[in-house]
Amino acid sequence: MERLESGEISRDEAVEKAREVVLKTLTAAQRSRRELEQSLARKGYPEDVVVQVLDRFDEVGLVDDASYAETIVRTRHAERGLARRGIAAELRRRGIDEDTATEALDQLDPDDERVAGARLATKLITRTRSLDRQVRVRRAVGSLARKGYAPGLAFELVREALAAEGEDTDDLDYAGD
Repeated sequence: MERLESGEISRDEAVEKAREVVLKTLTAAQRSRRELEQSLARKGYPEDVVVQVLDRFDEVGLVDDASYAETIVRTRHAERGLARRGIAAELRRRGIDEDTATEALDQLDPDDERVAGARLATKLITRTRSLDRQVRVRRAVGSLARKGYAPGLAFELVREALAAEGEDTDDLDYAGD
């Protein structure tokens, strides 16, 4: 922060301004410690000021990566139908460490993940009724894969959704590994 380096403001004033930035950011939405570090760094706050401010927010529980990760897991799975792999990728992008991410992801039951995937596959297949079956399969499997479902599982769920619609799926084979 140039104003700090030039002596325009004191270190204590810089800490107070950084604290205000973090409070404003957290008022809008919960963030990981790394996201807050990056935000303050982009604004030019020195590392020692950032560490001091975020350590204090950690102490009082306003920055809690474990709680944040659990929230992401719950919401992404329930609201967006993301699979474990898709959520894990998002946690990594948000700066959640591997151990914290694994702990948060452990709250997902594999059966719940399959049910969510089946629900999503049914929705995707229903939306594409007017299209050629191969196009429907390709689009639905691709969409499930982008949400983190393994290709084999995505294909299986799409095949089940087609069968539930009354489609003959005996000739559909998964061409994956």
